Amino acid sequence: MQKNTIPVDRLNWDDIKFFLEVARTHTASSAAKRLGVDYTTVSRRIRALEQALGALLFEKSRSAGFVLTVDGQQLLRYAEAMESALQAACEEVSGTGFALSGHVRIGCTEGFGSCFVTPQISRFQDRYPDITVDILPVPHFINLSRREADIAITLERPERGPYVCSKLCDYRLLLYATPDYLARHPPIRQPEDLAGHRFITYVDDLAFSPKLLYMDDVLPGARSQLRSTSVVAQYQAALQGRALAILPCFLVGDDPRLVRVMPERAEVTRQFWMYYSEDLRKLKRITLAAEYLRACAELNQGFLLGEAPRMSYLEPDGAA
Repeated sequence: MQKNTIPVDRLNWDDIKFFLEVARTHTASSAAKRLGVDYTTVSRRIRALEQALGALLFEKSRSAGFVLTVDGQQLLRYAEAMESALQAACEEVSGTGFALSGHVRIGCTEGFGSCFVTPQISRFQDRYPDITVDILPVPHFINLSRREADIAITLERPERGPYVCSKLCDYRLLLYATPDYLARHPPIRQPEDLAGHRFITYVDDLAFSPKLLYMDDVLPGARSQLRSTSVVAQYQAALQGRALAILPCFLVGDDPRLVRVMPERAEVTRQFWMYYSEDLRKLKRITLAAEYLRACAELNQGFLLGEAPRMSYLEPDGAA
């Protein structure tokens, strides 16, 4: 049976904003915090929208919170398109001044976000002081469908989804140790010599991507007595001089407290992918931030591959 058309004047367009936040956070309390209102306001606005549409948009689950129904999933597609279209329209009709303002949230892996994205983006704000930026360096995947971020930088290319996606860069990981550790332990001249050494690495069953389990690439079957879900924690542990660690070159940089071990034979190369929702490609602030990060990665190709000791920055006019 065909559904009756809902008169547009029965809808409160502001309720769509509440609907979007609940759909993304799955709880009324989290949506309320993001919107700056109380829990009861969110619940009341969702009920009002459901009554206006004559449809149930969410089902409540103790374990999963607010779960979209089939009708809710259909509305979500249109609501996100409306949100993006409104943002793009505001930029277009308000001129360049508005286009170079607004808010961008960037989600990325912990080490890359802390040691590369953050210092680079701090220079981005010298060019665009009216664009505010949130950086989320976290040891897990960022969910763009829930709008946890506008731009995601991850270890793996998304398999599906309406995304604008490209490879951001290659980066290299090498085996590191302190000079003191190497002086106190048997020499390491070939891969077979690694069998008698201790390692610091990831917790296998808690690694958010198989791309992080690179110990098998260097020494299959190696066991670690100290493990962490944080690459920054692994870096700090390696500095204690009790074990070897495979670390990104961009994290160690020119730190004299760590030296490379068999750099020609114990190295791993990985990639970072950058993507954002197709709906956001018309927003100037999103494309500006993405293009800036791409230019920074290109400028620092040698640094990311461990071939240059220090990070470089774009000048205000865009030159290196």
